[in-house]
Amino acid sequence: MILSMGLNIPVIYAGNIENQEEVRLMCEEAGNQVYIVENVYPKIDTLVVEPTRKIIQDAFEEHIIHAPGMSKVRELVKGPIIPTPGAVMEAARVLKDELGDLVVFDVGGATTDVHSVTNGSEEINSILINPEPEAKRTVEGDLGVYVNVNHVVEKIGIDNIKKEFPDADEILANYKPIPKTDRERQFVERMTTEAVLTSLERHAGHLRYFYTASGKRTVAEGKDLTAIKYIIGTGGALTRLPHKKEILEKVKTHGKEQELYPTLAAKILIDEDYILSSLGVLSKSYREDAVKLMKKSLRIE
Repeated sequence: MILSMGLNIPVIYAGNIENQEEVRLMCEEAGNQVYIVENVYPKIDTLVVEPTRKIIQDAFEEHIIHAPGMSKVRELVKGPIIPTPGAVMEAARVLKDELGDLVVFDVGGATTDVHSVTNGSEEINSILINPEPEAKRTVEGDLGVYVNVNHVVEKIGIDNIKKEFPDADEILANYKPIPKTDRERQFVERMTTEAVLTSLERHAGHLRYFYTASGKRTVAEGKDLTAIKYIIGTGGALTRLPHKKEILEKVKTHGKEQELYPTLAAKILIDEDYILSSLGVLSKSYREDAVKLMKKSLRIE
């Protein structure tokens, strides 16, 4: 189905090894470049994602140079070119080693990305149906507070928005990438709150209950965030809006008890210098220096 679309894009296959040769031949016949990687789910209760992550990065670097202006960037840059979500994930993984389990919310104009680095709690792990990676990223392409603001508005419902913002039509008609007035900032904060909480719902797991002959059973599905110690905000919205910390505080009180969300004990940190993505790249070569700058930006002594 992918090859029939005629997209002329690289294909990464990380599935059952029995199908590798067939997939390779199909891609070669269609003229699509193919990368064969070891199975991300080689056996029950085993998840192997790092080899695939590396190939995704290699494929990105190889093909991004064909984008407008990128050939010039490649001439200037000797090291790896890492996409922003990948760079923030690198920063999150480095910070996890320094601070402990954490989740990073990156709300931008086009997407909202969530990066969690945690193995979860022992209690939840004992009832987890399928394994989850320690470092997990989800990128929500419909949850942006500028380019995709109409999708966020549609999710909330324009009638519901107008109860809070009777002048919503006027605000949207004159919507800017950076809000200028207090009213515009309040509106963007409402959009950001929706983006954060919706991305949390999509990223995190939950408990499920069912009944057997021996009685009620509880199982867990998806990513467990209950052991998270820090909730970090980055991106334009969560580093510059006046009530950014209040928005992230809602992560701790959102949802019902069966949701595997961060608890009230989690602390809020803000990437005040809006520099985590750059430091994720820097950490590849200068880890200690990158950590110092990360802690400075997060206002950690």
